[in-house]
Amino acid sequence: MFRRTFWFTAGAAAGVWATAKVNQKIKQLTPESLAAQAANRAVEAGHRIKDFAADVRTGMVRREAELGEALGIEAEPARGLPPAGPRQVRAVEAGPARGAPRSGRGPAPRGRGPHPFNEHNRNEDH
Repeated sequence: MFRRTFWFTAGAAAGVWATAKVNQKIKQLTPESLAAQAANRAVEAGHRIKDFAADVRTGMVRREAELGEALGIEAEPARGLPPAGPRQVRAVEAGPARGAPRSGRGPAPRGRGPHPFNEHNRNEDH
């Protein structure tokens, strides 16, 4: 009698446990749950990337200080990234003014700036 009661109780407990696990897995696979999991992972990845960037910045400042010390440069260490300013670009010599004849290279371009007009170019606006 006790054997039958034991096995009946063990089977009922196993059934309840299996049903609970299946329901839990079904809830995890709903679209809302999957979206929430993806959002949480994206937030975690963003935090890891932010921490990595802070570590890189710290290493940059430390290395810059080491190089400055090795080269004898007396400069205040940078605090963060350098300010975003205009890039320094080499100045390009200005070509002749529009309509001015260019020496030894034929007639001046027709209203196209310093580049010669190509009559065979089919990519023009018509």
